[in-house]
Amino acid sequence: MDRSLIPLIFGMAAVTYLPRLAPFLFFRNARIPVRLDAFLKCIPVAAIGALILPGVFTATPALPWAGVAGMGFTLVYGLFKGGIIVPVLGSVAVAWLVLSI
Repeated sequence: MDRSLIPLIFGMAAVTYLPRLAPFLFFRNARIPVRLDAFLKCIPVAAIGALILPGVFTATPALPWAGVAGMGFTLVYGLFKGGIIVPVLGSVAVAWLVLSI
């Protein structure tokens, strides 16, 4: 590796780390309003939905219902049981079964 890249790497690390550190340093004792807190808690769910849903319909172009069936299994199982391993493996299995039939 070229030694001239080392300052660049440290510079990029600082540029990405400092904005994440700043709220912890400057807003330690600040209270977040309840409505803003509720809004901020919804962001991860919205981001996951925006990342996963397009892939559900485009994962199997020949038979998009396989992805929809897998996602349906995940939604139903996740609502009643929770967890992450069984819904993910179950959705893969359901999609595989739909593709196999």
